[in-house]
Amino acid sequence: MEPPECPVCLQSYDGECTIPRVLTCGHTACQSCLLNLPQKFPLTIRCPACTVLVKYPPQGPTFLPKNIDLLRLIDPASPKPLKNPKNFENVVEFDFVPRTWSNEFYTFWKQYVLPKESVLFEAKAEEDCGFRFGCLRENQSQRVSVVKLGSLCDDDDDSVFKYSYLMRVMNCLSGMRVEVRDQLGLILRTASRQIKCCRVLGLWGDMEDGFLCLVCERLNEIERLDFLRNGDGLCNDGLSSFAMMGMEICEALIGLNRQGFTAGCLGFSCFSFDNFGNLYVDLNDILVMGRRVTKSVAKVGCVGSRICDKEVELFLSYFLESNVFFSPEVLYELFKKEGIWVECEESEFSVGYGSDVWPVACILLSLLIGEQFTKELIDYIRCVSTKASDDNIACLGMYMAWMEKVTYFLENKFGSEFVSLQLMFCQCLNFDPGCRPLLTNVWKCIRELIIKPEFDKMIRFDGPVNLENENHCLVLGELSCLPKERLETEDKDELLGAENSDGADIDQARAAGGVKDLVNGLSKGNVKFKDLQGHRDCVTGLAVGGGFLFSSSFDKSIHVWSLKDFSHVHTFKGHDHKVMAVVYVDEDQPLCISGDSGGGIFVWSFSFPLGHEPLKKWNEEKDWRYSGIHALTTSGRYLYTGSGDRTIKAWSLLDGTLSCTMSGHKSAVSTLAVCNGVLYSGSRDGTIRLWSLSDHSLLTVLEEDSSGAVSSVLSLTAVQHTLVVSHESGSIKVWRNDKFMKSMQTHKGSVFAVFLEDKWLFTGGWDKTVSVQELAGDEFEEDVIPTGAIPCGSVITALLYWQGKLFVGCADRTVKVYYYGK
Repeated sequence: MEPPECPVCLQSYDGECTIPRVLTCGHTACQSCLLNLPQKFPLTIRCPACTVLVKYPPQGPTFLPKNIDLLRLIDPASPKPLKNPKNFENVVEFDFVPRTWSNEFYTFWKQYVLPKESVLFEAKAEEDCGFRFGCLRENQSQRVSVVKLGSLCDDDDDSVFKYSYLMRVMNCLSGMRVEVRDQLGLILRTASRQIKCCRVLGLWGDMEDGFLCLVCERLNEIERLDFLRNGDGLCNDGLSSFAMMGMEICEALIGLNRQGFTAGCLGFSCFSFDNFGNLYVDLNDILVMGRRVTKSVAKVGCVGSRICDKEVELFLSYFLESNVFFSPEVLYELFKKEGIWVECEESEFSVGYGSDVWPVACILLSLLIGEQFTKELIDYIRCVSTKASDDNIACLGMYMAWMEKVTYFLENKFGSEFVSLQLMFCQCLNFDPGCRPLLTNVWKCIRELIIKPEFDKMIRFDGPVNLENENHCLVLGELSCLPKERLETEDKDELLGAENSDGADIDQARAAGGVKDLVNGLSKGNVKFKDLQGHRDCVTGLAVGGGFLFSSSFDKSIHVWSLKDFSHVHTFKGHDHKVMAVVYVDEDQPLCISGDSGGGIFVWSFSFPLGHEPLKKWNEEKDWRYSGIHALTTSGRYLYTGSGDRTIKAWSLLDGTLSCTMSGHKSAVSTLAVCNGVLYSGSRDGTIRLWSLSDHSLLTVLEEDSSGAVSSVLSLTAVQHTLVVSHESGSIKVWRNDKFMKSMQTHKGSVFAVFLEDKWLFTGGWDKTVSVQELAGDEFEEDVIPTGAIPCGSVITALLYWQGKLFVGCADRTVKVYYYGK
């Protein structure tokens, strides 16, 4: 026979090193393991076998009794085993979340999502390729630029479920192609590093227009690079200023290249200055400039068409006159991307980090020489276009003539000085990207304008750009394409489950599958909605059992509804006061138990035919100062009542006798729940007390030492090791494994009802909306994902979820049912 072993460390008991100790719940564990169990509350531990909170002696486990029966089974001759605990994998919970993204996806992207009301537009400004300007609502002096990225999912007008702001943003991100999302993530990570790039504030959902946007800070509107251009270029006295600007332009692009980006297209508007005169590159401007170019390319020709040199010349001239520069290889890639063929010989060169050298050189030469540089470049392109189409001669001679003119302008500017810089600029305009210098070398040559090389020992560029690394060209990327308009709502019939094919009116799937169908159907409009009418006053409680729904009300009655067709079956009458709560007991004889504000407890038999008289009834001891029963729950052979006299009472279900009274609360006990051998009680004194079901002793008190104003506890729910509590202030608090994890404010006004089903949390109250959230996280951190909301049109007083159906009790005397089906 196998020797008995500890259920925690799996070591066989030996009576010396591994001593079996008996807990008050009756389970046994070894002394060493009990010594190491965490104590979340004073003098209590959780039994490792049944997870019930049990009393723990202050002197330690040595004061717990030994399990003599187990000790008798130990073979004295057996060797003493060594401690070698086994590791157990965590039990995988069934994840029924109807979404296409993982928790890791949510955790990564959530950090970049701005709040719903973050951006304020001064007016309905005209958009340019999805580009608008605004400011931050909390700091209106902070100007921002906003670029549209993609369409947010649009709620169906027929849907009873409204996606939350965060859920719509996540759905938009998950719907993007992987390449697009990866590039966006790289932009967000890049802008957070210390490079000379305008700060990207994050992602923001424009709920009015229905688009997801990239928000970037907008630096000084007046002191931008395009405002500093001079038609005649810079004079010799301005070379120092040119050197400083040129160096910072190179530094900004080098920073982008190091993060794996190439701009591909640059203009003066892509650069701006901060209040200290430092120059930064604006990623939003680059994206919008790329959209303008891509949009113009699409207008030149259609997919599969061939364009002539004259059309290319007109295209280039238009952008050069607007001071937008891109290298030849980027131009060919733009046409190729749109499926357009160019008559002239295609570029043999690929886009890489050298592709940024050409537009940087064009910007620097335009600053230095002035408008004459752009004019000569346009004339050169026109000349090449004309000669190539008429005489079909090589363009090398014309290119050399253009470079001679550029050299002539540079010699007039610099004279015989800085010959190396002049040669460097000419090399930057080489058609072969491999022959162009690195931006770091351009930076060094420009620096010679202000510091001679022999004296320049202060600054070096560490960690040069690795030219072999993969680069992402912003202009050629998918983010430079205009986002499509919001898509039409998907066909509702696509999401109907296979379970509905049998023609049944209601989906009879299992609970887990039902939740998936319910929430998925809510979002797509595939959910039936029904009002159960019959009460004459506010609904106060809901219970399910035996194929029926029970609803209690201030009208002193309990209505019974069929879960098959939601028809009214019966009404229990007999209370003299408002019925405050109702529970169902599934024992040998099914029972419905109700409690009223006068302290009356009525037990109704659920044997057919249903009668109008209670099977039994009794009353709490009446006291005119208190308001009777506020809450009910059951466990085993006991009925527990939370009362206005600040106590919890345990009643025997066999004969209705009072077995125990639990005192401690300082105000009315408003809510009760039972889970894992613990009775949870919430009170209007703002505290939650935990009681042992084995001996009805107090285990601990939550929120007793909370500072600030006291907010009444209105409802609580407990599942496994998670406790959720709602307050009159509108706050919702979450505990996991008896440890406070999170507090949130999801409603405007009091939250009267909460219900937790696995990870799904339903809450409702004064604001007439059911909020649907998902609890995620671990033992160290709790995260609450706001999924959406269900507008109900009335104050919500009770919530219950059961097998794919959500029941909502309302103050307008109705019980609303939401279920997935035809």
